Amino acid sequence: MSKSILITGCSSGIGHTAAHFLKEKGFRVIASARQSNDVISLKQQGLDAVQLDLADEASIEAAVEQTLQLTGGGLYGLFNNGAYGQPGALEDLPTAALREQFNTNLFGTHHLTRLILPAMLAAGEGRIIQNSSVLGLVAMQYRGAYNASKFALEGYTDTLRLELTGSGVHISLLEPGPIETRFRANAEASFLRHITVGQSRHRQAYRQTLARLQQPGPSSRFSLEPDACMAPLLHALTSTRPKIRYPVTRPTVMMGWLRRLLSARALDRLLLKAGG
Repeated sequence: MSKSILITGCSSGIGHTAAHFLKEKGFRVIASARQSNDVISLKQQGLDAVQLDLADEASIEAAVEQTLQLTGGGLYGLFNNGAYGQPGALEDLPTAALREQFNTNLFGTHHLTRLILPAMLAAGEGRIIQNSSVLGLVAMQYRGAYNASKFALEGYTDTLRLELTGSGVHISLLEPGPIETRFRANAEASFLRHITVGQSRHRQAYRQTLARLQQPGPSSRFSLEPDACMAPLLHALTSTRPKIRYPVTRPTVMMGWLRRLLSARALDRLLLKAGG
């Protein structure tokens, strides 16, 4: 019987690619998405799919119940992929916007993980992969809400890994840099919903932010397609000794080294230049 995995955020990007990739590799994939029309589309593509909104605990609970029914009460893997980015200077960001960011990127992930863990612990095996970011390693201006949520996810995962020692359940962090997805479009919508550009001392920088978010094509010369995340994801699911962290893209690898080698001030200067 094939091993089953639940994946969040499968409407596009890394989650969508992962759902089809892992199905081809023989996994029983339960793909999830926030919008009902995306769930219908995933089913039309031949995937088992459930509706799951990480900002809604009732939606998470219903999705877990459906998932466990589909898999006969067990689940081998959980890929916590679903997330979004909220741009804006922290001084301009309403507390409600920061709360929304954490509800999806951390609190929803926690609620889902807690509901799934008992089945893994009962089986004495399981794999949890958290989709973090290079911005979970280093901070960049105007990305504070997303930075904070991913820094929190990194610390959350390190703690959970220690607490799962000896249980047979392994947890790993996937740390992508620039990947070509709908991330920028979703970030732009969140930015426009919460930030009043004309009233901010950062309005000139915000015009550059909007230009970057609206720019067609790759967001960076280092950008890769979602396929770049698939080999690390598969290794985390199948290796007898999965890695704790899987950096993906050159910027993540570089930043991982630079934050160890440079002083905090030197790293600040580099990040200010990169962020501009």
